[in-house]
Amino acid sequence: MKVKIGEITKIKTGKLDANASSEDGEYPFFTCSREPLKISTYSYDCECVLVAGNGDLNVKYYNGKFDAYQRTYIIEDDSSGKLYMPYLYYFMEGYVERLREQAIGGVIKYIKLGNLTDAVIELPEIEKQKDIVEILEKAKELLNSRKNQIDMLDGLIKARFVEMFGDPRINPFGYDTEEIGKTCKVITGNTPSRKVSEYYGDYMEWIKTDNIVSGVLNPTKAAECLSESGAEEGRIVDENAILMACIAGSIASIGRVCVTDRRVAFNQQINAIVPEQYNTLFLYTLLQISKDYLVEDINMALKGILSKSKLEEKVFIVPSMELQDQFAEFIEQVDKSKVAVQKALNETQTLFDSLMQEYFG
Repeated sequence: MKVKIGEITKIKTGKLDANASSEDGEYPFFTCSREPLKISTYSYDCECVLVAGNGDLNVKYYNGKFDAYQRTYIIEDDSSGKLYMPYLYYFMEGYVERLREQAIGGVIKYIKLGNLTDAVIELPEIEKQKDIVEILEKAKELLNSRKNQIDMLDGLIKARFVEMFGDPRINPFGYDTEEIGKTCKVITGNTPSRKVSEYYGDYMEWIKTDNIVSGVLNPTKAAECLSESGAEEGRIVDENAILMACIAGSIASIGRVCVTDRRVAFNQQINAIVPEQYNTLFLYTLLQISKDYLVEDINMALKGILSKSKLEEKVFIVPSMELQDQFAEFIEQVDKSKVAVQKALNETQTLFDSLMQEYFG
């Protein structure tokens, strides 16, 4: 049978600001970030599905003590034994794309309670729900194994960077340093007027922050494109530029980077960095390693933004181009291995997606 989520659950939101976390906290603190932070106290002790209500919409399952950001929805069972919560988690994993389509707002999109309560779920017998979850768990385990391989290769790149250049913040080898605004061209994206429908079509991809995926070198394919006239109104970069998320729903999402492998347009939540005194692959890694430095002055309580001017003021090491090129050659070699692993990951993802489609439509 099909039922609305609101008929079989009770839903509330967290109460805390995003900056309430504590690095040495004992409990998870769920915000709109994909990865939970830590906190020293807890307000909730339950089995639940958590849905990020704004920014980087995502879904999590948790059972235990935790606390939550005020824009995070906490969904608990209220079905008198008819609902298996991990089953709801997997349903919401697939449904999150629908939530992204329903999100409203300006710079930072958000969903309303009704977007969750009105969602319709197929609810088979509880044992059937458990069987479905068992199958999906096995597929997810294989998927995570592939992702771990990718992470290990990324770790190899970062280890090689530190071996060659040291900690860039400490600069133990005494390399020259310079503000990034003097070594690169920084461009903030924009949104051509939505009032002019002719600006949107299929001429050029329009990249958003969800196309910038941590650990993935190039931007994923954009869901929306601009027309030729829209591209004239937009901000565009060629291949070998770096795109950085500068506005997001959580501090963890700000500073994500990718390298363009094609000519694209991009929205105002992204700063593009066009290197002039850097090898692009070297700078891409340098920015990844310097994530904490990039976001250290951002106050999420005051609408967290890494502005163009603030980014341009950030000071980074500038090793010789010869050393940068050597490091880039290493990245290219590792990336060949990543391509093979990524192929296997994509195949596993396709399997997982087909199962999700079969069970949840």
